[in-house]
Amino acid sequence: MKKNMTGLVLAVIWGLSGAPSAGAAGGAEVEMTAAAMEDSAFLDLLQKSAVQFFWAEANPGNGLIKDRSATNSACSIASVGFGLTAICIGIDHGWIPADKGRERVLTTLKTFWEKPQGRDARGFSGYKGFFYHFLYMTSALREGYTELSDIDSALLLAGILYSREYFTGADSTETRIRALADSIYRRVDWQWMRNYNPGLVTQWTPENGFGGGWWTGYNEMMIMYILGLGSPTHPLPASSWKAWCGGYDWGTQYGQEYVNFPPLFGHQFSHCWIDFRGIQDDYMRAKGIDYFENSRRATLAQQAYCIANPKGWKGYGENVWGLTPSDGPNGYAARGAPPAENDDGTIAPTAVGGSLPFAPEICLPTLRHFYDAYKSQLWGSYGFRDAFNLQKNWWATDVIGIDQGPIVLMIENYRTGKVWKTFMKNADVRRGLERAGFRPTGTGVEEEPLQLPSNLQLRQNYPNPFNDATVLEYALPRAGRVSLALFDLQGRQVRQLVDTTQAAGLHRLSLAAGDLATGLYFCRLIFEGRPVVRKLQVLK
Repeated sequence: MKKNMTGLVLAVIWGLSGAPSAGAAGGAEVEMTAAAMEDSAFLDLLQKSAVQFFWAEANPGNGLIKDRSATNSACSIASVGFGLTAICIGIDHGWIPADKGRERVLTTLKTFWEKPQGRDARGFSGYKGFFYHFLYMTSALREGYTELSDIDSALLLAGILYSREYFTGADSTETRIRALADSIYRRVDWQWMRNYNPGLVTQWTPENGFGGGWWTGYNEMMIMYILGLGSPTHPLPASSWKAWCGGYDWGTQYGQEYVNFPPLFGHQFSHCWIDFRGIQDDYMRAKGIDYFENSRRATLAQQAYCIANPKGWKGYGENVWGLTPSDGPNGYAARGAPPAENDDGTIAPTAVGGSLPFAPEICLPTLRHFYDAYKSQLWGSYGFRDAFNLQKNWWATDVIGIDQGPIVLMIENYRTGKVWKTFMKNADVRRGLERAGFRPTGTGVEEEPLQLPSNLQLRQNYPNPFNDATVLEYALPRAGRVSLALFDLQGRQVRQLVDTTQAAGLHRLSLAAGDLATGLYFCRLIFEGRPVVRKLQVLK
């Protein structure tokens, strides 16, 4: 449905409970005049459209979600992991009815707990707690000769553990969700998947056993190792993290120093759930940055690469960039830069959307440009299709779950931080981070340990990063003297925000950026001699 009305925002948005599939005539298509949209409305449109994929392209009977929007697509277990989190986001925004979303999540977790596991080639969904990369949408059993995948299992587990922390009610459904999430996670035998290697082996199949070497060097596997280290039943040894870091490639690309990995998804997937802001492992402590900053630098370097356009591809520039694994004119490939890796002129919107919290000043204008300039070829029922190539005038027809997922989750993290805040409550995740050696960023101001006390809270500011103003919230267990101050990276106090006696309960105040320069700051709350610190970022 299209209407031409100058200066008017037009939207036709189907309710998710009645959304047709991507193959249906007309689909659940949303049309807006981009020039009339504020950024917030545009992000609503993009996020809601992408959430629809995970609701509509699923089997309601078992909760499995397709790998892609193609009619005969199998289930990707990683797509399910992103989808479980996306459903919770849809509930938060009122796009999915809470009761239906909750039942869908419960159905999904029951499937992954109840389907048989075993080492034979047929009749099983997984083995040793891990799952096969692709499952049949109807039976939820192994599809073809697909491998038992530790990384795809980890992305599934991330969504499962998010569901565990999201559904906190005392009713039987939410209690059952939490119990199933714990059972599925604790069943995973991480030690077995090492096969006596320093780290996790890349895959296993019934036909050939272990293969492909073991995972080392920076990419999307961070979350896999952290979940393995945090396991209360079959944990990885702490040495596995140092073995993983031993393969890092630190270098300078287009003026940015960071751990190199050309495809942007490697800098995004783990960050979709884990909040790496203000914490460092030994490697990053020696470099003086955190992994969030590392991803920001990788994003800036990739935009700079596309502006330089060393291969001369049509369209590349300030608002046409985004290289990561995606469909392309010659099929699916792991594209990335810098340095160039399979760069054939193909651009994937997920590469930009997945970096939104890291570099909103370049990501949001680029996403808006994709919509303004290419909507008729690139936009469909579930938002942006997977990729495009201006050099060959090629436009993807499919939407892929693991590409829509980072768009949904990272928009939420950029706007509210809700995914980070919820996921980081999980005790196993926090234990995994601690065993990997993560500690608060070392500066002149000491940050709080990862395990915060439950009765005194300094919540993460929102929005963060911010360029105009942000909201600070803190909770006091009882009345007492409170000091709240802002410090720069050198430990110098730049603002005294509160210095008085206050009542118990939740307190909220607005912090105006004013004359604060772009950069990182620390907000320190002192109550009864106990300091609690949060990291803030100003972007102007």
